Amino acid sequence: MIRMAIPDDGPALAKIYCPYVLKTSVTFEYEPPSGEEMTRRIAQFYPKFPYLVYEENGTILGYAYAHPQHERAAYQWSAELSVYVEWNYRGQGIGKALYQPLIHLLERQGYYSLYSCITQPNPVSMAMHQKMGFSVAGIFDNAGYKMGEWHGVGWLIKFLRPFTDKKPVPPLLVTDLPKKEIENILKGDGTLCHSN
Repeated sequence: MIRMAIPDDGPALAKIYCPYVLKTSVTFEYEPPSGEEMTRRIAQFYPKFPYLVYEENGTILGYAYAHPQHERAAYQWSAELSVYVEWNYRGQGIGKALYQPLIHLLERQGYYSLYSCITQPNPVSMAMHQKMGFSVAGIFDNAGYKMGEWHGVGWLIKFLRPFTDKKPVPPLLVTDLPKKEIENILKGDGTLCHSN
């Protein structure tokens, strides 16, 4: 089941995220955030952006969310995406299952551009994003230092709609979308957004 995250999910999300912080350079954080901090992050972004969890038999196995690509007003039609899957469940399609409704919700809210920042090298994540319609916008070499070495980051982008509107309407909140539509998107019903 895919559903919206709630504040009580914070500790479970912190547990999923912890090994990525401690064992990898996938994230540039050095210290794993607490459950309380993850609860704060959910509240920080939702309902302006979707924050989703993948749950199976009452256990959260992954989460994905969007957040501002940049804080300044002119960037309000752009969002950056992130996804993390429970360490022992990687490679089973959970990331893609989370990304599909996340992207669809952002499209319905009225966002124009989606971004993902991926530590290099990460061929699995790069391939997943490209299969979902993202293209490489650029590689920033030696952008961060972690795990004893310098890492570049790849910026990927996906456009959700044409840039023809001279007066774009600010994106809706998630909570502004009809509840039934949200339910259908989270169940995988409806058309997945176009790839370019």
